[in-house]
Amino acid sequence: MGVPRQGQHLFDSLAIGASFLCLVHCLVLPILIVLLPALAAFLTVPAGFHLAAFAFAVPASAVALWVGFRRHRRSAPAVFILPGLLLLALALVAAPTALVETILTVAGALLLSVGHALNWRLEQRSAAMARTGTDRAVRTAGPVSARAAPRLF
Repeated sequence: MGVPRQGQHLFDSLAIGASFLCLVHCLVLPILIVLLPALAAFLTVPAGFHLAAFAFAVPASAVALWVGFRRHRRSAPAVFILPGLLLLALALVAAPTALVETILTVAGALLLSVGHALNWRLEQRSAAMARTGTDRAVRTAGPVSARAAPRLF
């Protein structure tokens, strides 16, 4: 039993959107608070916000990654998603200062966004190949040279 393609698209879209909101939260909100000190009293973030965001990111990313891999059989999205989650976890539990936390969180959110966008793109390509009957082996077949770079995407 698999997740329908619309469900896969939904998981990747949610993960990309959450990563984008994380970037806005980490980059724009501090700038607004610095520029407009009066907003600081109204724009405070609850203490558990980052934990809740991470608790959402892990299962959403895991499902999107697993379902995407089952469809397109490429591990390239994991190269971005897993380090992104690791950076978010480090920001949550081991950041010594607010600046380090922000840097780790922004880097993690960017990696997550890239990984989920790549996962979505590979899934779209896989769906197109399924519609046209193109086999992956046929698509990647070609001359093999010793100097050919491995294909990640």
